[in-house]
Amino acid sequence: MIARLRGTVDSVGEDWAVIDVGGVGYLVSCSGRTLARLTPGSGVSLLVETHVREDAIQLYGFAESGERDWFRLLTTVQGVGARVALSILSVLPPDQLLRTLAAGDKAGLTRANGVGPKLALRILTELKDKAGGIASVAPGTIASTGTGGSFAPPAAGPIEDAVSALVNLGYRRLEAFEAVGLVAAELGEQAEVPALIGAALKRLGRDMLR
Repeated sequence: MIARLRGTVDSVGEDWAVIDVGGVGYLVSCSGRTLARLTPGSGVSLLVETHVREDAIQLYGFAESGERDWFRLLTTVQGVGARVALSILSVLPPDQLLRTLAAGDKAGLTRANGVGPKLALRILTELKDKAGGIASVAPGTIASTGTGGSFAPPAAGPIEDAVSALVNLGYRRLEAFEAVGLVAAELGEQAEVPALIGAALKRLGRDMLR
């Protein structure tokens, strides 16, 4: 099995690259984020996930271990093949993907080609308890909601009620979730919904002015 390729970028396509290693060209499928780092003629080292089928051996390349780990996790979900996983990673870098799962942000997942609402819901459902071991996120996001390392969408309660209210006002679920999480950490566990909404709106307003 091939786990890493180190060589020279021979060529780059829409969703693939050819890596020249000692005169042998390896065709590697990559996410848009990894491809953006590759320039023909430059040296490169890619982590590789090798998929072996009866009729083909397919290589998938990653510039960083976090992206590879997410690829592995995403492909455990029924209906998420390698190409769909790469499509998700092309629009959601690992840290944002983690926050998307924590927020239960189905719309964020459907930005990827090949991911409809039903598949997005399945991804959220199947991965909400598995994502914690992959990577941490920036302070003040998931941890601030009081989830204590669990990456499930928030249960019914003041936080979820406040998030839902902000979504109804037109904010994206992910930004609403993060804003409410931050103010909930400041106001404490006993904060009521109106206070959470008001403080979150002020924070969102400040963020928009930056």
